Amino acid sequence: MDNTFSSYKIDDRSLIAFIKREIHNLALQLGFTPHRAAETDIIIAELTSNLIKYANGGELLYRAHFNEGFNEIEIYCLDNGIGIENVTRMMNDGYSSSNTLGHGLGTIKRLSNDFQIYSMKNWGTVQYIKICEKSDIVFPELKNGFSYAGIGINYPGEKVCGDGYHIKNSRKGFQIFVGDGLGHGEHASEAVKLAIKAFKQTVETEPSEIIREIHGSVKKSRGLVATIASVDYDKETWNICGVGNINTRIHNGLENKTYTPYNGIIGHNIPRTLNSTILPYKKHQIMVMHSDGLRTRWNLNDFTSILKQNSGIIASSILKENIRGTDDATILVAKII
Repeated sequence: MDNTFSSYKIDDRSLIAFIKREIHNLALQLGFTPHRAAETDIIIAELTSNLIKYANGGELLYRAHFNEGFNEIEIYCLDNGIGIENVTRMMNDGYSSSNTLGHGLGTIKRLSNDFQIYSMKNWGTVQYIKICEKSDIVFPELKNGFSYAGIGINYPGEKVCGDGYHIKNSRKGFQIFVGDGLGHGEHASEAVKLAIKAFKQTVETEPSEIIREIHGSVKKSRGLVATIASVDYDKETWNICGVGNINTRIHNGLENKTYTPYNGIIGHNIPRTLNSTILPYKKHQIMVMHSDGLRTRWNLNDFTSILKQNSGIIASSILKENIRGTDDATILVAKII
């Protein structure tokens, strides 16, 4: 299991049975009981049939994930339909915008361990679903610190992703790594995996020095671009350094700050002088980092009430609008609470 999501474009009802079977088998492999796997089937059937009936198709992203001692399946459902005017009303069993029974969204929420939905009129809808091996697992709401979500998608036709991310926690704060191996496929994946290995092992805390260590560790690979963002709780600062075109922004309400990385390729040529950018670390900030598999001309303020949504909804909303489809794509969103 890794950070990559499998992706299916759903534009024909004939695909539903295939996707249901694939995710059902995945659930059983993860140790889900037959009953829990059957509940997973219901969720997938509702999601995919809704895409066909109401949105003229969409995209389903899913992955297996091991989280704090238990297995789970994470799903994002994206569409470019007409949107839902009143999400709360649609969540009530028995309500429908058509002549169907209207149990869909309520059923999905009831059978999931976590369910989030975001929609705008004439923009579409994104949904996030987490299905754990045990139906009674509850995730406590964070009161402080940060939450994050990452979505990685392979270049179409590739079996591995040349992008990657990793987060390290410490008593003093946390560090975020987002990298993109040159090109795509196995060689790009090898480069980013070597970089993540070096990132995990280093005892350095200064992002610029971590970049130098990674540079030495990946010299025999194809090379990569990467940015490291480090938080120091005591100093209340972000410390950011990167080489290459990882897009990095910190949002503070209506304002945002974009970090400009150095030119170069880690593993091949990096500047002799690398200095980190220091920015204030505050509550309610949103950090967004992504590879060039996504376009950069997006603005969170264009999404109605998006700032109050969780990290996964923010990440999937940006991805839905901006994925290029010509390379691996990875986005990570960290929300300071």
